[in-house]
Amino acid sequence: MRPLLSSRVLPVALTGLTAIGLLTGADTRKPATQWMARPSEAARITRVEQGIAALTIPGEAPRHMSLQDWMAMYEIPGVSVAVFDRGSLVWAKGYGVKEAGGSEPITLDTLFQAASISKPVTALAAMHHAEKRKWSLDENINDKLVSWKLPDNEFTKDQKVTLRRLLSHSAGTTVHGFRGYSAQESVPTLQQLLNGEKPANSAPVRVDTVPGTLTRYSGGGTSIVQQMLVDQLQKPFPQIMKETVLTPLGLKNSTYEQPLPKALEPLAAVGTRSGGKSLEGRWHTYPEQAAAGLWTTPSDLARIALEVSKSTQGKSQRVVSQAMAQQMLSRQSEAFGIGFMRRPNVNWFGHGGSNEGYRCVLVAFAEPGSGIAIMTNSDDGSYLFDRLIASAAAEYGWKGFTPDPETAFFTTDMILRTKDADAAVAWFTTHKNTATGKDAPTSDILNSLGYSLLGKGRIPDAVKLFEANVALFPQDANTHDSLGEAYAAASRKDDAVRSYKKSLELNPKNANAVKQLEALGVTTATPTK
Repeated sequence: MRPLLSSRVLPVALTGLTAIGLLTGADTRKPATQWMARPSEAARITRVEQGIAALTIPGEAPRHMSLQDWMAMYEIPGVSVAVFDRGSLVWAKGYGVKEAGGSEPITLDTLFQAASISKPVTALAAMHHAEKRKWSLDENINDKLVSWKLPDNEFTKDQKVTLRRLLSHSAGTTVHGFRGYSAQESVPTLQQLLNGEKPANSAPVRVDTVPGTLTRYSGGGTSIVQQMLVDQLQKPFPQIMKETVLTPLGLKNSTYEQPLPKALEPLAAVGTRSGGKSLEGRWHTYPEQAAAGLWTTPSDLARIALEVSKSTQGKSQRVVSQAMAQQMLSRQSEAFGIGFMRRPNVNWFGHGGSNEGYRCVLVAFAEPGSGIAIMTNSDDGSYLFDRLIASAAAEYGWKGFTPDPETAFFTTDMILRTKDADAAVAWFTTHKNTATGKDAPTSDILNSLGYSLLGKGRIPDAVKLFEANVALFPQDANTHDSLGEAYAAASRKDDAVRSYKKSLELNPKNANAVKQLEALGVTTATPTK
């Protein structure tokens, strides 16, 4: 089966105005792809673009590549970047095009789906109203829910689901994330989503562990916050966000409206699958507005981070007070403050985002008021983030960001992209037989890369990776399941049947194997629950 991989970290726009006009007040009518606070930033932009860490492949000399080179490597149509430093936005720039195969450039006001970066912005609104209306962050959330209630159970007998726990991913709620709804699908209401009722494509949001006992990412929990705000304020959620955060901060290129209003569609970048194919219907609709519904630009994300930084220093209280801002950036759970990621032993705050066809990230350093926002219209966009953030941090002297070390996944993927499947399998096999500890590769690597190749239509190469995975991890039921899918795609029915049966032999509870065998005309016993 296909793996679930997460990234590292892990408005009503004024149509016709470009971001350069918003930043400078100038009345410009030409699409602007770059803005700088001062001419000296031009050289710094170039150094950030050219200062990305070299590509290293075993047995080869390091290969230095620019941002544009990396975009081409990963087949990413468009990237938009905003850098802020010492309390001010210093430059913003768009790279590439709005749609794969198109010619319309990414401009400063091109809208991207912010995905899960929607969550900390939602948290700002929730904290604003908690202060204003004197809500307790630690009271039972059901006391504030009106039109829908979170069902109580044995897990909530003593410990309750609270606003603090929901926004720090420690409430024990289910549903990690959402895939949204294509243009051909019916879109559920918020209450249908919370109950997992058709046409919702996600499970019900429930509590399945004692609140406050562990940190577990839950987009479903943020959807409960959305319902609470709507119930308490008696307004549509996009209006709440516009009035509470977007308008006070001057974010004219941001909206929580879902679906995206027709008038704003010309500003939007089109989502892109891994391999460079545009998302069918251009983008998905996310009724989970609080968790994944924000459309915005990197410049507007930068303004949000700057506001939080200023609030923590007592220099602004347009949304929350200094005390509340400091609380939001204080670790409430293993890796989160209130809304924002606060990983142990690092001094930055931020969040990542991953919607269908879009990847984005915001990393900010509160005390100097510095950081970077990156938005892409590609499922592979996150592969750029660590390198680009590290390059900007080196140029501007930000302390505290350390890119993750290159992994077996990265190396295998690079060999696959620069050479071929045989070379990738050969290196992975050697590495698997010699690596130990944390460096030892898992079956998820070839599994993920195999599905990426299937998505690109490179079926023979995908089969090679899945076959190698089965040979290296013969007792892993999922490797056989995935190989069965590749064989089916290659019209090798008998091989597919054998692989699915082997998967069931290793894991009798594999319902997917039963389903796929039935699709191939083979009847099996229902897997044990």
